[in-house]
Amino acid sequence: MLDYTELREQLATYLSEEQLNQVAEAYALAASAHADQRRMTGEPYVTHPLAVARILANMRMDCPSILAAILHDVIEDTPLTKEQIIQHFGGEVAELVDGVSKLTQIKFDTQQQAQAENFRKMMLAMTKDIRVILIKLADRLHNMRTIMGMPANKRCKKAKETLEIYAPIAGRLGMNNIRVELEDLGFCALYPLRYKVLKEAVRKARGNRKEIIKTIEDALQTRLNQENIKPYTLWGREKHLYSLYKKMRRKGRSFIEVMDVYAFRLIVNSVDVCYRSLGVIHSVYKPVPGRFKDYIAIPKANGYQSLHTVLLGPFGVPIEVQIRTQSMEQLAEVGIAAHWLYKDDDLIDMSRHEHTKEWVQGLIDIQKASGDSIEFIESVKLDLSPDYVYVFTPKGKIVALPKGSTPVDFAYNIHTDIGNTCVACKIDRRLAPLNTRLISGQHVEIICAEEGSPNPAWLNVVVTGKAKSKIRHWLKKQEMDQSYALGRRMLDRALLARKSSLEDISPQVVQTTLEEFDLDSLEALYEEIGFGKRVASVVADQLVGHHAASSETMRRSPLVIKGTEGMVVTYAKCCYPIPGDDIVGFLQSGRGIVIHQETCTNAQLLSRNPDNLINVSWAKDLNEEFPVELNIDVLNQRGALATLTGIFSEEESNIIGIHHHDKDTRQCLLNFIISVKNRKHLARIMRRLRYCSLVLRIARQKN
Repeated sequence: MLDYTELREQLATYLSEEQLNQVAEAYALAASAHADQRRMTGEPYVTHPLAVARILANMRMDCPSILAAILHDVIEDTPLTKEQIIQHFGGEVAELVDGVSKLTQIKFDTQQQAQAENFRKMMLAMTKDIRVILIKLADRLHNMRTIMGMPANKRCKKAKETLEIYAPIAGRLGMNNIRVELEDLGFCALYPLRYKVLKEAVRKARGNRKEIIKTIEDALQTRLNQENIKPYTLWGREKHLYSLYKKMRRKGRSFIEVMDVYAFRLIVNSVDVCYRSLGVIHSVYKPVPGRFKDYIAIPKANGYQSLHTVLLGPFGVPIEVQIRTQSMEQLAEVGIAAHWLYKDDDLIDMSRHEHTKEWVQGLIDIQKASGDSIEFIESVKLDLSPDYVYVFTPKGKIVALPKGSTPVDFAYNIHTDIGNTCVACKIDRRLAPLNTRLISGQHVEIICAEEGSPNPAWLNVVVTGKAKSKIRHWLKKQEMDQSYALGRRMLDRALLARKSSLEDISPQVVQTTLEEFDLDSLEALYEEIGFGKRVASVVADQLVGHHAASSETMRRSPLVIKGTEGMVVTYAKCCYPIPGDDIVGFLQSGRGIVIHQETCTNAQLLSRNPDNLINVSWAKDLNEEFPVELNIDVLNQRGALATLTGIFSEEESNIIGIHHHDKDTRQCLLNFIISVKNRKHLARIMRRLRYCSLVLRIARQKN
């Protein structure tokens, strides 16, 4: 009862008597529901929801949030239902509790899938009410404070999840205090020995630094007083342990090198004084070129504002200084929670939380485009990157993107249609490749074309979750459209071989067949045939009700390969078939039809299963290009590679890949994968290569 008494005293400072009575009722209900349960630490289970409520009370969260915190585990761990919570405390509290409750009634194939689906449920609840994630962060914070009571394997899993997801979310919401504590607790649980060693090293180093810190502090204070910068607060600050650890790992530096940086924070009373103070500090110690960042004019993606500068101090030591106002300091520490903590304080400008609203809205877009919960969680992880670049649109609007972003990320950030149709870009008014990594301060302009479409290769260069999910969504839709068209052609051909067509078959028979296959529509059946999940001949037999097709009829009507079937027809890389080759097709689930040369060894092995065999032929007048592999023995001389690539270029062939193998000091083997239109085009290229004096032998790789 002691914990509840302390919570009530804390809440009494800002909640009404009626609200306090509601909290007492929630506590009584939670205590009763969790009465027989204990935590792994041995404490009564109800101490956990009370601790979560106290963390939220420190943020001065509203009454529904406190009630939900006390009840947040009852749906998941006790017989109490959401309907009962609605009956006692209303729909608002019930929705908050449901938002942080795990999906315990649904059975998942893997633990990873269950975790991902629970995360997706929570994030979608957050898009409706931001308080859901604040309750979850408080829940995770208390769990991490008491994590040592868990078994080692579960402890590591929780710590890893905290460092990868929950600490970055706290950072994304600007809640620096919670982020720092989550990171240090996660670091301690995941790497206890490293944490212990680093903590001891910091403790020892702290004593040796006192004199230098005092010298710097005195010099800065003297100059600030001379320039009448008042009032102000100046203090030396230390990086937290996980931040030090990450910096050592990221930059490959020793502890001494990382600790040889002195950090100070200066708090003043207005934005104008921030900039004046910057000039004063620069007059005391020389600034390091290129290390100044103005996050007041251009705030971070989570609304954080401050001036950052690095100075060269006494004895050549680097000094990091952050300058901000009191309201910026408060917002930097508590982030979105400032809405509740300082709601009566004019200092806090809540318009800065538009950044959070934009991010939350972006989660909805990612959810719509994601195929499953695991893809969704990976996309969200990408968007939790703490480092950002700030670029400008042609109209001068600032766009914040994760570090490493490309113009494609920028295009999808502006609008999905711009991303889907972008074909080129200009950076600082000059044409640049779409895979260029953007740098803060650049002006980016996207050039679109109606016929433009996403390139699958973009998935390897984009870094934002939104861009990745939108590209995947578009590719999946294209794949479905293509599989639909191919599946329809294959079924029509199979029915024709049985002297029938879909028009001859009654709708009742079609519906019965669909029900047997557990499919909703004929379109879904076409897609499954196109994807290779069902064999067209078997479906046709089911539809016409007999097995009358002859192999002769099938041979007379081969499936025509046009080269435009995209992702549902693939060309085997073991033999690289091209127009003019004798080919055969095989159905492969999830890949549609895979085309091989008839003489390919793999094709002969696959033909042992005749059910998957498809009779195919090339269409006439193909305008597509196809990959083919050439092995070329050349003299090991300077300029040999340039000579060969020149021949390919002159013969209008693109080089897709090159591999180099030295045979001896005199000759080497060059393996090229090039694009050709057909066998005639390939023959012309090989003839040109044979006339080259550097070429000793040339052969097409067929298996």
